[in-house]
Amino acid sequence: MVCCEARSEMSITVSALALYPVKGAAGTAVEQVEFDRFGPIGDRRWLVVDEAGHFVTQREHPRLAVVAPTMVPGGLRLTVPDGGVVEVPTPAADAATRPVVIWRDTVLAADAGDAAAALLSAHLGAAVRLVGCTPAYQRQVDLSFARPGDQVTFADGFPALLIGEASLAELNHRGAMDLPMTRFRPNIVLRGTSPFEEDGWRQVRIGTALFDTPKPCARCAVPTVDQATGTVTGKEPLKTLATFRRGPNGAVLFGMNAILREGTSIAVGDEVVGVTQ
Repeated sequence: MVCCEARSEMSITVSALALYPVKGAAGTAVEQVEFDRFGPIGDRRWLVVDEAGHFVTQREHPRLAVVAPTMVPGGLRLTVPDGGVVEVPTPAADAATRPVVIWRDTVLAADAGDAAAALLSAHLGAAVRLVGCTPAYQRQVDLSFARPGDQVTFADGFPALLIGEASLAELNHRGAMDLPMTRFRPNIVLRGTSPFEEDGWRQVRIGTALFDTPKPCARCAVPTVDQATGTVTGKEPLKTLATFRRGPNGAVLFGMNAILREGTSIAVGDEVVGVTQ
């Protein structure tokens, strides 16, 4: 039994949007999101890697959560809690690239330079570097759930993630918690759904944009990190999710992955219509 009554015929709308310029670092609330062939513009176009070129996230370094990236004209500004700041330019089309590994993919990305590397290494207490997507970057979305040519930047697997507010409310109720939506790092938050209504959608229209929603998001340990402090707070919410949100392969599921099919932008307040067939 869910804690929330089934919704009435009230409309579903976008209640919040967020971008995460650096994978694993802090997000930024925005009123509108523009899309290109990779997904939300400005989202996860930068990545932290270790000395071997393997991607680094809050799974290994929870303190990455409190690195504040800001998109500025021509590039990116990084700020860490001790006041350190560095700016790096957006990689040019002819920028030198190096291979980096994200999950099972090896891609080519541009190194952001020694200043960014020094700032992040000092903050995380480990030798790391920052790399960015060039205009020539390529990374195919898993063809089990996508079309040939569907691209994703440094997100785990899909260009965008959406979650209904009612789903978080139900999770918090079951676990006697009060976790914020930021624990789950979605791009799109919806108001007016019933709990986990988004699970049943195969597509969703948001304003004039249309998205495929091919699969639920399998959650890793990142939601156990307090995004405001960069500290692991325990086993929740994964402990509670595991009691009622197990997928066929045993993964715990929360939120729906999304791939844009039509349109170029969405905004807070846009009406939302889920398509179940």
